[in-house]
Amino acid sequence: MFLFRRFPSFFFPVYRNYSKKWIALLSSLSAGFSFAVWDILALCIVIILIITLIMSIKKHFLLKWISSVFLLVSVLAFVAVCGWMLNHYAPKLSEELSLEVNEYSIDQLYETCDYYFRKAGEYALTVQRDSEGHVLPYDLKEIGEMAGNSYRKLGETYPIFVGSYDRVKKLSLVGEYLMYNGIIGMFMPVTGESGVPGSVPTVVLPFTMAHEAGHRLSLAAEEQANFAAYLACVNSDDERFIYSGYYNAFSYCFSSLYQNDQQKAMELFHKYDEDTGISLLKLDRQDTSAVYRKYESPLKEVSDQINDTYLKTFDEESGIKSYGEVTDYLIAWYLSGR
Repeated sequence: MFLFRRFPSFFFPVYRNYSKKWIALLSSLSAGFSFAVWDILALCIVIILIITLIMSIKKHFLLKWISSVFLLVSVLAFVAVCGWMLNHYAPKLSEELSLEVNEYSIDQLYETCDYYFRKAGEYALTVQRDSEGHVLPYDLKEIGEMAGNSYRKLGETYPIFVGSYDRVKKLSLVGEYLMYNGIIGMFMPVTGESGVPGSVPTVVLPFTMAHEAGHRLSLAAEEQANFAAYLACVNSDDERFIYSGYYNAFSYCFSSLYQNDQQKAMELFHKYDEDTGISLLKLDRQDTSAVYRKYESPLKEVSDQINDTYLKTFDEESGIKSYGEVTDYLIAWYLSGR
C-alpha cells in the first residue's frame, strides 16, 4: 500500500491489467455456481470457527486456535489487497475517459440536475407498472445477467471497461443482514463475485448491480463505480436499466443541490408537477424510501464507520461521502455534451 500510494505511475497500468485477469479468473471459477460462493463460504467459516473455538478451549490449545485465525485472516487480506484493493491508487476514471472534471457552480449543478430530472421522468413512463403506478418487480437473475454484461458495449470504446462480464448474483444468506447495515451491494475480491441482497428496491436494482459489476472491472473508488454504472445503464438497450441510470443520476445531483441550496432544489422538484413521468418518478422515490425505512437500525452507523475507515485507509479522503462525489462526473459528462 505504501509503495502504490507513493509511486502509482510505476505500477499502473500493469497492476490494473493483472488485477483484471486475476479477478476474471476467480469470477469464472465461481460463475459455475448459481449462488454467491462467498455468501455460503462466509457462513461455513463462522460455523467452523465457533466449533473449533469450543474444541480448542476444551483441549487447551486456545493460543494455537488464535494463531490459526490470524493466519486465515492474513491470507484472505493478502489475496484481497494484492489482487484488487490496490486499484484504489489507480488513475482516475476521468483520465481513462478523457473527461475533465472540475469544481462547478450552483447554476451548473441546477442545470445538470434539471436535465437528469427530465430524462428520468421520460423513462419512468417506459417501465412496466401495476394499476396504481408502482413498478412491477424485476426478475433478479435476469437483471443480474444483464448487469454483468452491461459493460461489453462500453468496452468497445473504452478499454477500462474490458474485463469479466459474469452475472451479478443474489446474496441469499447475508443479504438481509447487509440491508440492515445500509449496504445494498458488495463486491468480494477473494472470489471475484459481485452481489446484491434480494431486497434492493426495484428501481435502483439495475444501477446497483452495474455498480458492483463496475468494481469487478478494477474500479475501486465508489464515485467511479457509480459513474461507470450510470454509463452502463444509459447505454443499455433495456428501458429498466436506462431508467435506473437516469433515476440515480438525478437522485445524486438532487441530493447535492439540496445540500447546497435548498430553495433551488425544491423549486426544481416542483417544476414539472403536471408531468406524468415526473409524478411516477416521485412515486418511485417514495417506494424506494419505504423499503429503506424497513431496514433502519443502529447497525448502519457501525457499518458506515467501518466502510468510512476502509475507504480512508486506501486514500479515499471523503470516506463514505465519496459515493455522492459522482455528481462532479455527472455534471462534467452533461456539460461535455456526450
